[in-house]
Amino acid sequence: MTAHANFSLRGRNPDVLSCIANLSNDEVFTPPEFANLMLDNLTQAWAEAHDGENIWSNPAVRFLDPFTKSGVFLREITSRLTEGLTEMMPDLQSRVDHILTKQVFGIAITRLTSLMARRSVYCSKVANGSRSITAAFDNANGNVWFERLEHTWEGGTEWVHTADPGGRPIKKFTNGRCKFCGASQLVTDRGAELETHAYAFIHTHDIKARLSELFGEDMQFDVIIGNPPYQIKGGGGGSNDSPIYNLFVKQAIHLQPRFLSMVIQSRWMAGGRGLSEFRAEFLADSHIRTLVDYENAKDAFPTVGIGGGICYFLWDRDNPGLCESVYHRNDVSIGPYPRRLDEFDVFVRDKRAVDILHKVLALGESSFEKLVSGDTPFGLATNFKEYHRDASPKSDQILLYANLGTTRVRGAIDRNVIRKNTHLIDAWKLFLPVAGSGRERERSGVDVVLSPPIVGEPQSACTQTYLVAGPLSSKNEAQSIDSYLRTRLIRFLISLRKPAQHVFRGMYRWVPQQPWDRTWTDAALYEKYGITEDEVAFIESMIRPMNATTTAAD
Repeated sequence: MTAHANFSLRGRNPDVLSCIANLSNDEVFTPPEFANLMLDNLTQAWAEAHDGENIWSNPAVRFLDPFTKSGVFLREITSRLTEGLTEMMPDLQSRVDHILTKQVFGIAITRLTSLMARRSVYCSKVANGSRSITAAFDNANGNVWFERLEHTWEGGTEWVHTADPGGRPIKKFTNGRCKFCGASQLVTDRGAELETHAYAFIHTHDIKARLSELFGEDMQFDVIIGNPPYQIKGGGGGSNDSPIYNLFVKQAIHLQPRFLSMVIQSRWMAGGRGLSEFRAEFLADSHIRTLVDYENAKDAFPTVGIGGGICYFLWDRDNPGLCESVYHRNDVSIGPYPRRLDEFDVFVRDKRAVDILHKVLALGESSFEKLVSGDTPFGLATNFKEYHRDASPKSDQILLYANLGTTRVRGAIDRNVIRKNTHLIDAWKLFLPVAGSGRERERSGVDVVLSPPIVGEPQSACTQTYLVAGPLSSKNEAQSIDSYLRTRLIRFLISLRKPAQHVFRGMYRWVPQQPWDRTWTDAALYEKYGITEDEVAFIESMIRPMNATTTAAD
C-alpha cells in the first residue's frame, strides 16, 4: 500500500470537508457528521433486514451517489468498507482497489464538484493520477462520472437567426423550457463557459440505460444515497426558482435500489411550487421507513439557511410499514414515533401537534376555509397604484386597503374599477394579510404566524396584499372573527399547513368555524377542545401572543 493511500484512510483533523463553503443555497455541501448520521441509519436498517449482517462487511453491495458534490458520502462509505472488509480482504491495496472499482460510484453535478469528489475519494482530481490511492483505473473519471450536458428545450415561441456548429443558418428558439427539469432557456442557456446545471441523473427517459452508458455495464445499485440540488433558476417562470429535488427522488425510486436515503428540503411537507403531486406520492409511499426532520436547517447545515428546514429519509424497497418519524426543534429531538405519513393531505411535523389536531377535528365543524377568498380577491395586484392614497371616498368611490412595502395604507378608488367579487364590496368582512411571518420560528423558536387582520367596513376593497373573510352580516361578527384569529390556538392550527411566509386560503382548512357572537379567547378554546395543560404549554412555546401593533416583521 502506498503512502498516499495510507494518508487517505486515516482520520483527518481538521476535516477539510467540514470547512468548505457552499456554492449556493440550492447546491449545499453535506457536513461529514450529517452524512455519517445517514450512514448510521442505513447500517441499522440493513442489519434489521439481513439478519444482523454488517453492510460494511459485504463486498458485493454497490453504492451510488448520483448527485455528488464534495464527495463526502463516497469518502465515508469507502472508509467504512475499508475497515469492514479487513478480515475478508487482508491486503489493504487489494481491498481499496476492489471497493473503488466494484462498490463505490458517483455522478458529479458540475465539473468543479467532480474534481472535488475525486480528490475526496481517490486523493487525486483524476482517478488514474500519480497520487491516486488506486492504480486500477485507466481513465481520469474512475467511478465518479461527469460530462457537460445540455438541456433539451421545447415550447419556445421567440427565436433568433444564427448558425449551427457547421456554419449552416438556423432559427434558434430562445424562450423554451427544458422538458426534463423545467429550466428556463432564458436563464440557463448561457454559453459554453458556464455550467448548464443539466444534471445527468434526471435528464434522461431511461435512467437504467444511462447508468449503463456511464459505468460500462448493466448496473443495479443496492444503495442510493446523497444530497441532491434543491432548486433550479427559472423553473417557476421568469427568474423564479422552482424545486428540483423531487425529480431526483422519483428517478432514484424508479431504479428500485434496496435502500434509498436522501437529504431534501422540508417545504414539500405542506407546500412548495409544483409539489402537490410529489407530496401525495411521498406520503402514500409505505416504503418510507425513516423520516428525520429539522425545522431549522442550521441544526444540520450550520453554514447555510434553508427556508422551511431540511429532512432526510430512508426508503426500504422490501419492507413497507409505518414510518419512524423524528422531529428536531430548538435542540430537542421529538420521537421516533411510528406514524402513517398519509394521515392528512400535508405532513404535520410534530407528533404532539397531531394529537392536538385530532381533538379539534373530532367535532366535525365546518372549516373556516369556506369563508376565505382566493388570491387577489378583488382582481387588484399588490403593485396596483391607481388609487388616491389617504383620500376619503367620494360618492362614486370606495375605500381601498393596500400596502406600500411593509406599510399599510388606505385610499379612495373608483367603484367601477372592481370587477371581481363585487358582492363583497358592500358587506362587512375581514381583510386577512397574506404576508405572515417568514423564518421567525427557525430563528427564535416562536412564531406569530399571521399579521393582524383588519375589520373591513361596507364599501371597501383591498389589493392582493390581503385575502377576504366574508361576507359577514355585521361589524360584531367581523370583530368576533378578529378576536378568534388572534388566539394562539387558531394561529397554531394555521401554522401546521404553513410552510413559508405567505398565508393562503388552504392554510385555514383546519380552523373550525364558531358562533360569531362573542369575543374569543384561548381559555375558551382550550376548554372547548379539551387541550391539556401540557398541550397549552406546547402551543404557547411555539406561538407568540398577538396584539394590535404586532406585524410580520416583529
